[in-house]
Amino acid sequence: MAVLGIILSLVLLMYMAYRGFSVIFFAPVFALLAAVLSGMALMPTYTEVFLPNMANYLKVYFPFFLLGAVFGKVMEESGAAESIAKAIVNKLGPKQAILAVVLSAAILTYGGVSLFVVAFAVYPFGASLFREANIPKRLLPGTIALGAFTFTMTAIPGTPQIQNAIPMKFFNTDLYAAPVFGTLAALMIFGGGMVWLEYRKRQAQAAGEGYGQHTLQEPDQVEGKSLPNPYLSLLPLLSVLVVTLILQKYIFPAWDIAGWVTQAPYNIAKAGIVGTMNNWALIIALVVGITIAVLINPKTIKGNLAKAINAGAIGSLLAVMNTASEVGYGNVIKTLPGFKTIANFLLGIGQGGSPLPSEAATVTALAGITGSASGGMSIALDTFGKQYLEWATRVNVNPELLHRVASVASGGMDTMPHNGAVITLLGIVGLTHKDSYKDIFVTSLLIPVVTVFTLIFLQSIIGFI
Repeated sequence: MAVLGIILSLVLLMYMAYRGFSVIFFAPVFALLAAVLSGMALMPTYTEVFLPNMANYLKVYFPFFLLGAVFGKVMEESGAAESIAKAIVNKLGPKQAILAVVLSAAILTYGGVSLFVVAFAVYPFGASLFREANIPKRLLPGTIALGAFTFTMTAIPGTPQIQNAIPMKFFNTDLYAAPVFGTLAALMIFGGGMVWLEYRKRQAQAAGEGYGQHTLQEPDQVEGKSLPNPYLSLLPLLSVLVVTLILQKYIFPAWDIAGWVTQAPYNIAKAGIVGTMNNWALIIALVVGITIAVLINPKTIKGNLAKAINAGAIGSLLAVMNTASEVGYGNVIKTLPGFKTIANFLLGIGQGGSPLPSEAATVTALAGITGSASGGMSIALDTFGKQYLEWATRVNVNPELLHRVASVASGGMDTMPHNGAVITLLGIVGLTHKDSYKDIFVTSLLIPVVTVFTLIFLQSIIGFI
């Protein structure tokens, strides 16, 4: 009965999210439903389990959501994001329309711009290019998803996206963990996605299908808009990557930070100092990126700076509260008696060998259930992170691999139909799940899942980081 209660609550949460209801409201509702069906008290579960875990997630990750959203809006308002996307599209031209859109989205997300902002920034040029190349518009969401929702979000070492930041806390790693594994994953996801999209384009062209007649959300091209130089526009993105690298790899390790942060009033545990310092590095890097994004086009941003900061701050609240509510939900579920059965099954995967298959299965399953890469990964690592680290130490698996596998796996089943980013992307381009979800599914779900398990298998045979 306890296990059935958990399954029922998960199904109901997915259904309500798919129907467009807020998980901020329904995550605690269905968490408490599962708790009651398991014989636990209603209000103590809410106030002593759900809310503290939600608050703890906010405490650790809110700065990344806030600064990441503000950075993205400043890049948008300064014209830097548009300048980069337009330069790539103009350089490659209509014959390479799909590649141009993927690279535009990838460069922006790898530089730290929020994937929601990237979708808004890239879509107008992508639609124009697809129309000019006579490629069906229904392929555009899958193309944007490949560039923004996959390898630059989770796989490429150094990406400042939240999905690459979360594992640092659990494994004392940094953003550049397991560079070989991450780079191979990125190449496989990018290559596989491009092969699929080009195949779909040829298939449509052979059938005589063109761009199509669309009226909903068709972008208006504004000519004569003042944009900064595209090379100059890359500086904020590069600054985030470079500052993070320098702080994490060189500056912070050389300081005797443990000598004072372990004392009052900070009282940071020695075991968590590395993860905390890596978080500081990303926070500082995003502040630097925001500053440079303002300075590269001061005339344009001058009247819009308040708008960018306010819009980013407000937008970050919804994003972080959605994820924090899902984390609170997951932490209620993991306290229930029925979850022990589920936990034993997940931890039993690969017993006697590497923890990587179990970790990948757990993270991607929970990301699919919650409809959130960061939320699912947070729940998985909050629940099993310590066990996975002990397991890895026991069988001599580098913790960096735990970091990278968790990150890449989180970007698999997260893009189920009820995923917020999927729903937002389809709304931006004016299409429906029926029109375009098949290509989103292949590029951002199927290929990443196949990739992570393929690389885990290869790692078990030949060994690499």
